[in-house]
Amino acid sequence: MKTTLVLGLGNILLADEGVGVRVVERLQELYIFPEETQVMDGGTLGLDLLPYVEDTDRLLVVDAVDMRTEPGTLVRIANEEVPTFLSIKVSPHQMGLADILSAARLLGHFPEDLVLWGVQPGVIKATLELSPPIAAQVDILADKVLADLSRWGIEPTRRMDHERESERLER
Repeated sequence: MKTTLVLGLGNILLADEGVGVRVVERLQELYIFPEETQVMDGGTLGLDLLPYVEDTDRLLVVDAVDMRTEPGTLVRIANEEVPTFLSIKVSPHQMGLADILSAARLLGHFPEDLVLWGVQPGVIKATLELSPPIAAQVDILADKVLADLSRWGIEPTRRMDHERESERLER
């Protein structure tokens, strides 16, 4: 069974910089994932995330990326394009992600499949709130993550559906 890691990166103390974490929080709030799929708030842990990346076959990262476009613009980068894209510093902590990917490759534990979903931040300042254009993208990004997971054969269960089934079985 292939393992999958959905990793939300960012600093929630810096407004839109925390969008990756917010997307992961939304996914965890709404869905129960199969045992072989881990959905994780990676925050700004950098190289501390290496053991998680080494232990996964498929890695899907959600992060704020500075593409110098309109706030809320989305980008999907896959497989070999991701390390190349990260060679241009696009987020305060993405050098950590590039370092993680480089270390994983050197150790022979690079994920078979790699996807980076990014959103152009608008506000990077000390606040816990996402700016309106970025907040509007959280559910859209969550849906895009779910679509990629579905392409990999991963179908999480909505928490509401799971609770209803549990209640039915208890009767």
